[in-house]
Order: sequence, then structure tokens, then C-alpha cells
Amino acid sequence: MQAQFISFEGTEGVGKTTLITNVAKTLQQQGIDFIQTREPGGSPFAEILRDLLKNPNIIMNDDSELLLMFSARCDHVAQVILPALEQGKWVLCDRFIDSTLAYQGFGRANGDLRTLKKIQDLIDNFVKVLPNTTIWLDLPVSEGLHRATQRGELDRFEQQKLVFFEKVYQGFCYCEQQYPQRFQRVNATGSADEILQRVLTRLQLPNA
Repeated sequence: MQAQFISFEGTEGVGKTTLITNVAKTLQQQGIDFIQTREPGGSPFAEILRDLLKNPNIIMNDDSELLLMFSARCDHVAQVILPALEQGKWVLCDRFIDSTLAYQGFGRANGDLRTLKKIQDLIDNFVKVLPNTTIWLDLPVSEGLHRATQRGELDRFEQQKLVFFEKVYQGFCYCEQQYPQRFQRVNATGSADEILQRVLTRLQLPNA
């Protein structure tokens, strides 16, 4: 099968990690070569920036956060994503550009048109590949945050208030409208197996 770049999106606590692990198992069963990666991070340099971005003890302004996201992304794409796709491997990525539009464009900037244009310009100028399909795990924000608080110490993003994540959710709605050709909204309620089956159907993969 032709190599596919699949990104997985959603607010906090929607179950992306579990889903990606289960999709990876399905690809392995089907004999499909793949890699799992994440943003921010995914390459050695980008992982260093991830530690800075998620550190709850670091204070940074919104522009610094946005530019660090794209600095990490540029390295991640060049060092990891593009080489994998060129080798015919599927790429399963935990977050990509849509998280930037949702978190920095809506969570931080409340959908400010100037900020959205700034982000889009960065995408157009520095992102050399876009996902074939984006799986948006749609879960009520309050339910996801409750799950996130059960995982242990909260990072710099997870510490934000409910209103921040409600704006992030609106950001994902915006992305769905802007990119209907690749965006797939998936109901993230129910068991892990139920969610997996919904996603495999969207990806046109045989059920495990």
C-alpha cells in the first residue's frame, strides 16, 4: 500500500496514545511498515524543544511558543517524517499543524485573524508535507480534562483553565472546516476497541 501520513488530534485526555498504539498493532498485523512519532518532538532536537514547551516552570510569550513549535516541526519533518515517507513507511504522528492552529491560534489568540494568518504563513513556508488524513478524536472537553488529571503531574499546557481548552476545541472545529478533504472527526466516547474500529473504518483498513 502507498505510504500514508496520518496525524491524530484532539484536546487533552481524548485517548490519542492508546489509539495510536492500537492502530500501530493493526498495521503490524497487516505487514505495513510504519513509524510512530509525535509533536512537539519526534527528533532529537525537537525533543529538547518539547521539554521547554511543556515545562510548567517556564514562562514564555505567545510568539516565542509559536516559533518554538515551528522550529521543532521543521526539524521533525526533515529528520523523521519525510525520510520515512520516502522509504514507503506509514507515519503515525501524535499531533501536527492542526494542534498549532487550535492551541496557539485559538487557545492563546482566541482565533485572532492576524495570528491565524501568521500560523498559515509559517505552514506555507516551512512545512514540506501535510497529512493524508487527520483523525480528530472528539470528546467533551471537561471529560478529557478529567482523564488528564488522573495521569499525574500536569505540564504547561495541561495546567490551563477550562476556558482555554474550550477555545482549543473551537480551533479543531475551524480546522475541520478549513481542511475537509483530510479531516476526519471521530467520536472518542466508548471503549478503546470501539474507537479503534471507527478509526480503521475511516482509514479503510481491515478490522483487527
